[in-house]
Amino acid sequence: MSGRPSLPPLAPDGAWPDAPAGAVPVGVVVDRTKAATFGLTHEEFDQVVGHLGRLPVAVEAAMFGALWSEHCGYKNSRPLLRRLPTEGPQVLQGPGENAGVVDVGDGWGVAFKMESHNHPSAVEPVQGAATGVGGILRDIFAMGARPFAVLDALRFGDLATARTRYLLHGVVEGIAGYGNAIGVPTVGGEIAFHPSYQENPLVNVMALGLLRHEELQSGTVGAVGHVLLYVGAKTGRDGLGGAVFASADLSAASDADRPAVQVGDPFLEKLLLEACLEAIQAGLVAGVQDMGAAGLTSSVGEMAHRARLGVDLDLGRVPRRERGMTPLEVMLSESQERMVLTAVPGREDELIALLRRWELDVVPIGVVRDHGRFRLFEGDELVADMPVGPLNDAPTYVRDGREDPAVTAARGRPLDDLPPPPDAGAALLDLLADPTIASKRAVYQRYDHQVMTNTVVLPGAADAAVLRLKGSDRAVAATIDCNARYVGLSPRHGAALAVVEAARNLAAVGATPLGVTDNLNFGNPTVPEVYHQMAEAVEGIREACLALRTPVTGGNVSLYNQYRAEDGVRAVLPTPTIGMVGVLPDVHQRATMALARDGDALLLLGEGAPSLGASAYLAAVHGLEAGAPPALDLAAADRLVTTLAGLVQAGLVDTAHDVGDGGIAVALAEMAIAGGRGVDAELSIDLAARDDAAVFGEAAHLALVAVPEARVAALVAAAEAGGVPCRRVGRAGGDRIALRAGALGLDVALADARDAYERTIAEALA
Repeated sequence: MSGRPSLPPLAPDGAWPDAPAGAVPVGVVVDRTKAATFGLTHEEFDQVVGHLGRLPVAVEAAMFGALWSEHCGYKNSRPLLRRLPTEGPQVLQGPGENAGVVDVGDGWGVAFKMESHNHPSAVEPVQGAATGVGGILRDIFAMGARPFAVLDALRFGDLATARTRYLLHGVVEGIAGYGNAIGVPTVGGEIAFHPSYQENPLVNVMALGLLRHEELQSGTVGAVGHVLLYVGAKTGRDGLGGAVFASADLSAASDADRPAVQVGDPFLEKLLLEACLEAIQAGLVAGVQDMGAAGLTSSVGEMAHRARLGVDLDLGRVPRRERGMTPLEVMLSESQERMVLTAVPGREDELIALLRRWELDVVPIGVVRDHGRFRLFEGDELVADMPVGPLNDAPTYVRDGREDPAVTAARGRPLDDLPPPPDAGAALLDLLADPTIASKRAVYQRYDHQVMTNTVVLPGAADAAVLRLKGSDRAVAATIDCNARYVGLSPRHGAALAVVEAARNLAAVGATPLGVTDNLNFGNPTVPEVYHQMAEAVEGIREACLALRTPVTGGNVSLYNQYRAEDGVRAVLPTPTIGMVGVLPDVHQRATMALARDGDALLLLGEGAPSLGASAYLAAVHGLEAGAPPALDLAAADRLVTTLAGLVQAGLVDTAHDVGDGGIAVALAEMAIAGGRGVDAELSIDLAARDDAAVFGEAAHLALVAVPEARVAALVAAAEAGGVPCRRVGRAGGDRIALRAGALGLDVALADARDAYERTIAEALA
């Protein structure tokens, strides 16, 4: 065992506590009958006993329960996640750290990660969403990166219900309140609505940070003898049991779990952010870790595990804001705005002085040992003693899955018997007013999306957010995407389509895709139908990421997204949300969706026929969620992404928009509304099997561009050289949206389309 380093001057009262070999922790011993109390099965409790060689005391059982929960231990998903590609020449940091990092050129890296705060947002939407933003930001600056953008992917139930409007108001308030206060712009994302999310909304938050390659940090305890510093807010009882709460069914009794929802303070987080980055740049820090889910348990445990070393903590030193807190409460508290820093040996005094200058609580609470154990003391009293390895290596489960016969039937339902819409113009207006498609202006106007002055494409103006890299000609693009209706009807196919859509959105602004972070939102994994969805979705992500050369650098899994209704348990639609980042070589060569000039030619890039299967049109007009999602050819998708990004980067295209929900009709309408000018278009009768499919059907690899007539020949030649078909479909101009396909036509006033598009969410938030 290593010698005991003396404390920095902050605590001159002596050495670190120690205990003789074989000492038994003091505390209440728990047996197998209490396993469920700590989120453990009986079999898992038996494994804990085996690792300890005795029955655990309560704090040990709680710590194993937290780190072996799905939220921290990924015990049902880890075997599946190992299938994902994680390597590439652009990857500076892959999975296993606080966030992934990709190289964007000129010596810059972008750290990015997505996580969820679903269950907390269901029971306390304002603080649930706010602390979701705070937590993901800490993951970013723990990598040594300065956060410079947030995106969010939100899912709610029926917008017509008071419950959904309450949740929408609260979540938007939480995101705005935290992001605006800390000064990090919220620049994009998506919001979708479906009855399956009625009681269990999904709040997925993605953050990006910028760093120089040499500034990249690791969450490690360093070496034997290093001192661990507690930095930030005092520890309270808020957030207790949060990791276990996030790893269990959300039920009608969940209001009783409100204490598991943390309370955030963005102004304190701002101090913590600046202090940590200054300490890193001064060379005073050997390791950085956010105290997120499971608090001190996960942060210190993960740091020790990465270094394959042990740690002794003195809980008596932990700053507390409540009296009488037990070791269990101190170790499991999820109070926000807290970090653990490993001090560079010999420079502890400098680090403490720097952090104190930012008016933060700073206390040395632990020392790194070579015994490979996680030991807790209160003063000289040993209160817990566990092996680091098993504590941080949750048991994993590979389960049997099967597809729900109802899903099989719905996917195979013939759609040939559907009548054409009696009024295609009215159908377009209905789609534009659908809350999933409708403008989210009323939401993003509540966010400060231009703070830091890096945002060069405003929310809603393009298919992806674009942020300049100051001091460089380059820019970073980011997007979040998932069509859960696709995934629900065909999990593997739908998940692959989510990856392809994200890449298509990046290409539409001129970015080359670089990497993926994902947030896999599913129901109870012990249900065979849910496990089938998970396994298939991961395989779909794997296939698409390999084809598009976009490795997965990290992410999050959120399971048990369901609730108990009178007729039984209902799970949300499977929602594997894809966050993707890309790079623009020249920030000045970018595209938006707005039609920029009267007389511009409208061209459709890509191949494959639009189809009605799983479409927004089918759901909105016919009330059906059926049929197969759009056909996917990954090679064709890759050609479109590469070619479209190249056209924008070459300066040939400055107006581009992918074809997604609502098909070509909605895509053209969105371009017209954004640009304030109409369109007159006609689709070839051979584009799709049915006229309404040509107009409203959806496709996996189609995009619209608008260019001056003088550029058309060069654009067509460049597209064909990239193996991407290109056809002229119309012209921009006027004050109406006119579109024809065979016998089907629509002609609506641009003003009516804009009104339908803008009013839905605005009225909900009024």
